[in-house]
Amino acid sequence: MANTSLWTAEEQSLRLAELTAPTDERAKEAPLRRDVRSLGVLLGRVLVDQVGESIFKTVEQLRRLLIQSRAHTARSQSSSNEIQEAGNVVQGLSIEQAHRVTKAFAIYFELTNLAETNHRKRRRRAGKLNSTQTPLPGSFRGTLLRMRNAGMSAEQALAALRQVKVVPVFTAHPTEVARRTVLTKRRRIAKFLELLDRLPLSGSEALEMENAITAEITALWQTDEVRVQKPQVTDEIRMGLDHYPMSIFESLPRLYAEIRESFKDVYDMELCAEQVPQVLSFGSWIGGDRDGNPFVTADTTREALERARNTVLGQYIAEMERLLEPLSSSSRQVTVSTQFQRKLDEYSVRMGEEPARLGRISPTELYRRFIAFIIVRLRHTREGQENGYAAAHEFEEDLEILYRSLSENRGETLARLFLDPLLRKVRTFGFHLATLDIRQHAKVHQRALDTSSSTERAEIIDLFHHITEWKQVFPATAIRNYVISGVESEADISAVIELAKLAGTELIASGEDPGLMPVPLFESIQSLRSSAEVMDRVWSNLEYRRLLDSWSGWQEVMLGYSDSNKDGGMLTSIWELYKAHRGLHACARKHGVKLRLFHGRGGTVGRGGGPTHAAILSQPKGDFSGEIRITEQGEVLNWKYSDPILAEWNLEIVIAASLEALTRPEKSSAGADGQWESAMEQMSADAFQFYRQNIAENPDILPYFEQATPVNELENARLGSRPARRSASRNLEELRAIPWVFGWMQSRHALPAWLGVGHALERFANQGSNQEQLLQNMFSSFALFNDLIRNVELAMSKADLAIAKLYASLVRDEGLRERVWRIISEEFERTRRMLLVVKQQEKLLEKNPVLSRSIRLRNPYVDPMSLIQVDLLRRKQSGDESEQLNYALAATINGIAAGLHNTG
Repeated sequence: MANTSLWTAEEQSLRLAELTAPTDERAKEAPLRRDVRSLGVLLGRVLVDQVGESIFKTVEQLRRLLIQSRAHTARSQSSSNEIQEAGNVVQGLSIEQAHRVTKAFAIYFELTNLAETNHRKRRRRAGKLNSTQTPLPGSFRGTLLRMRNAGMSAEQALAALRQVKVVPVFTAHPTEVARRTVLTKRRRIAKFLELLDRLPLSGSEALEMENAITAEITALWQTDEVRVQKPQVTDEIRMGLDHYPMSIFESLPRLYAEIRESFKDVYDMELCAEQVPQVLSFGSWIGGDRDGNPFVTADTTREALERARNTVLGQYIAEMERLLEPLSSSSRQVTVSTQFQRKLDEYSVRMGEEPARLGRISPTELYRRFIAFIIVRLRHTREGQENGYAAAHEFEEDLEILYRSLSENRGETLARLFLDPLLRKVRTFGFHLATLDIRQHAKVHQRALDTSSSTERAEIIDLFHHITEWKQVFPATAIRNYVISGVESEADISAVIELAKLAGTELIASGEDPGLMPVPLFESIQSLRSSAEVMDRVWSNLEYRRLLDSWSGWQEVMLGYSDSNKDGGMLTSIWELYKAHRGLHACARKHGVKLRLFHGRGGTVGRGGGPTHAAILSQPKGDFSGEIRITEQGEVLNWKYSDPILAEWNLEIVIAASLEALTRPEKSSAGADGQWESAMEQMSADAFQFYRQNIAENPDILPYFEQATPVNELENARLGSRPARRSASRNLEELRAIPWVFGWMQSRHALPAWLGVGHALERFANQGSNQEQLLQNMFSSFALFNDLIRNVELAMSKADLAIAKLYASLVRDEGLRERVWRIISEEFERTRRMLLVVKQQEKLLEKNPVLSRSIRLRNPYVDPMSLIQVDLLRRKQSGDESEQLNYALAATINGIAAGLHNTG
């Protein structure tokens, strides 16, 4: 064990200068380089210690060969010699050795990702130190600054903020490859990395942290990275809920404090906590999403509701217990309000003096006595006993009584510091934590109505009976949405209403029960095109208007990004989503309906993901109510919510983007209304025809996909409880969007994110000499087109056709392989060429050097795992079906996902 730490700060002042360096100074990258380099050294030491020099030397040999290969490729020289030599090394490995090499590279990426995440947090902290530095574009402060410069007053900005309601909805879509125990170890390493930034940092402290990191890396090495069993729904429920105590509870008050500080800095407007509107709440599908998942049952839904309630009540109890220490005010020193004294006396009569006696609370410490009664009531609420709170608003009223008494008796500072954050949580989470959506496919409802004796009818009726029961046992607000997948017509919405009637389940809102709103999900290209017409007929129905009135005129409609992409390709999906968005808002205005859109965006570009801020701003101008729900899926949950600082920043981005989208000028240039839309319509038609002909309706694609990608190994990775297909059918339509994108990403094709775009761009550009210029103008001025091009560029930068061709060699039918490869390779080159024309660049990511460098540095470390995955797939094709091989294959899936920073 070394005596000097790799993180030892020789000069504390120099280290401080690096940590606080402005954005435009190169010194800001020094801490990241130090973290990555040091973590790599520690991993090497652990590798030698755990499996010896031989595996370490193999890892280093592959790393060196593939760095050389990439260097030759960058200089437009052939890299086949190094690739061939690396391939020979891989073929000579036993399955056990291949697994160990894969694990070494995979852990390297886990550590690198942690270092990069820590650096994002570091730069966020540094940004707050320099008040003269221009706020980041996606920040709340930067948004308010642009609004002020556009002539908007503080009062107008605050009024606009009152219209913003953001709801991130957590889903269990199976793209998080890491086990829960691995995630826990990563978080501990992340904590140690953060502590290494604290100054002054002595040599002994640095060494202590380094030893702790080494121990965690050792534990990672000795831990199974692949799940031995497929996660059950209950595991997914727990993983989803983990993010609340891990980061969200802590980040929420910080987020609202940032809003207040931003108003103060930009508008010199002092806001108390009460004046900042409620802009955020949370939703979940985990435990409620039945679509294609037979493992989601009434029991799992009840468990999801119960665990959520217990999580939030446990948080409140812990926070109230912490308040016992600071709120020690004595009646000998200060008085209390009459209202407070009355409530305290009421509790004393109802519950006696036992709570105060058990807590050894002095009779003069009235606030502590009151808090002790609140703690008892919260515990009784959790346990379903007498004296529990009937609803969250009763708890909130007790806190407000306490707050007012403190404020009226020289304790305003105590009230603001200790009660403002807790009150904000109660108003955000209530006693339910997050609304749990119920989801089922439209075909299931239609089958349930078709035959009265069907099992499916009984199951659906039973589900509605349970919903009625759950709304009585748990807070009624815990369930308010019934999402209908695969909606094609108004009959799909009517079916849910009819089934609810048969079950006696009330959809109308009344009192504190928000009712149950059918939320249609339009997810195919055809359904997106007809969505406004469908809702026009729904909203024209007088019986449905009665439901709308009870929901205060609100209607939620969901748009599916992943499936529309799989159905029609990237360009057509984005354009049809845009038109559906605009058409639905126009229809809502016609009927006087307040429309809230629910965006079912995937984590990756191929599933409709990409930067959230840009996506929100690329919505049609003037067609945004300020209210938005947006899915947070799979691995994205861990990226965004693994840490309070990251969670705060990601939530701030969505709120700021929503405020900006709501307040930006509605008028657009004639080009946007005319030429640009005409161009998009034409390109979408060309891309759709190309995609359908060459992918969706091409009989060669499915066999190519199943042999040239590891999609059939998805089961071995045991990512989630949900099956990869909606039914036993092997056709492309029944394959879910996640495994579709997963296979193409793992094999480095990344096809769903770009195919068809180049064909459409080239056909349009070839129509005349001015068309290229029009495309360039659209990129600079049309937010939707700009977002599309940037996302395609990002996906293509992660793709690698040299590696993809190795996967293609796994396709046994040579003729089929060549036919499909010709389509892919020609379209890839066409798309790359046209992107460079539109962006006026010489290479991809030319104007994003930070991201370009990150991908460039990652590739030589991903490549060895790709070579190993191809070799293991080939062995499996040759008849090796051993458990050892399947485990090693699953490990390559984990490693490549970590290296590319996305799964599917």
